[in-house]
Amino acid sequence: MPHTIDPAQSATLLQAIQGWARELGFQQVGVANVDLGEHEGYLQKWLDAGYHGSMDYMAKHGSKRSHPEELVPGTCRVLSLRMDYRAADTQPLEVLASPDKAYVSRYALGRDYHKLIRKRLAVLAKRIEAEAGGGHYRAFVDSAPVLERAVAERAGLGWIAKNTMLINAEAGSWFFLGEIYTDLPLPCDPPQESKHCGTCTACLDICPTNAFVGEFKLDARRCISYLTIEHKGSIDPELRPLMGNRVFGCDDCQLVCPWNKFSQATAEEDFKPRHELADGELLALFLWDEQTFLAKTEGSAIRRIGHERWLRNLAVALGNAPSSEAAVAALRSRQEHPSELVREHVAWALQQQQNS
Repeated sequence: MPHTIDPAQSATLLQAIQGWARELGFQQVGVANVDLGEHEGYLQKWLDAGYHGSMDYMAKHGSKRSHPEELVPGTCRVLSLRMDYRAADTQPLEVLASPDKAYVSRYALGRDYHKLIRKRLAVLAKRIEAEAGGGHYRAFVDSAPVLERAVAERAGLGWIAKNTMLINAEAGSWFFLGEIYTDLPLPCDPPQESKHCGTCTACLDICPTNAFVGEFKLDARRCISYLTIEHKGSIDPELRPLMGNRVFGCDDCQLVCPWNKFSQATAEEDFKPRHELADGELLALFLWDEQTFLAKTEGSAIRRIGHERWLRNLAVALGNAPSSEAAVAALRSRQEHPSELVREHVAWALQQQQNS
């Protein structure tokens, strides 16, 4: 049975929740019911096409991903919250235009957002529980089968755009999402029914690897974020030259989005760049040994790929960099690396260096 609360108390509580969320560093909170409508069908079509690649977890959990009440029994509402993460002055376009530098997706320059947001959501859930006199609450940040962008759209936080990102008309798309599942029947926000991409296709046109097979359709198997972060094996040799100097993620489709002129720089100290990752030199990063990698990525989302894939990604970028004796020497120093994965990509990069 859902936790009971009278409508007047419910509306007052929602106002209080919005204030508490702002105090905790969230820019917005919306409330959705558990009906995600057409999104279940969209997910199934995407899976059936194989666009998820090796992300087998996307196909697990049956219908729990699109039915919040199945994932957490008793759930009747989902609170969707967003937190801006774009740090000021990281000059992403300049880094992308500098082939000797390593481009790291802007979300990963500071501390790992998972822990920070989960802690804040837990604090918020406890405050709601105390004020409401009970109820059940579960907080999620990329940690469970949750269709977070679909939930956010249903909660009125924005629309899922042609690049499959969530766009907010007042804040663009440089933000993280988190959710609280609850049995507290709070008043729902009006869902976002309209999309405001118009005839713009800037995000689709800019994609370095042509990962968009159509509007609102992303083939993750060609997406640089997937290739550099999710994919554990060898990167398709045909795609390697198209990756440029992007070594962890890719932001191209956000960088060209006109709506991002409204994005705000984050005030969160934890999201500010660390260890010169905003514009690090490819050669310097490639020469990090595993101990240095672990030290420099402590508390960072980058650590999840491990040193082996870090070297794989950097080898590709060095293969795409202008030819130089220093690059060749660095690559040769990894030719006998214990990992076959690293050796394969180093050999390819050396070939590219010699060809150019």
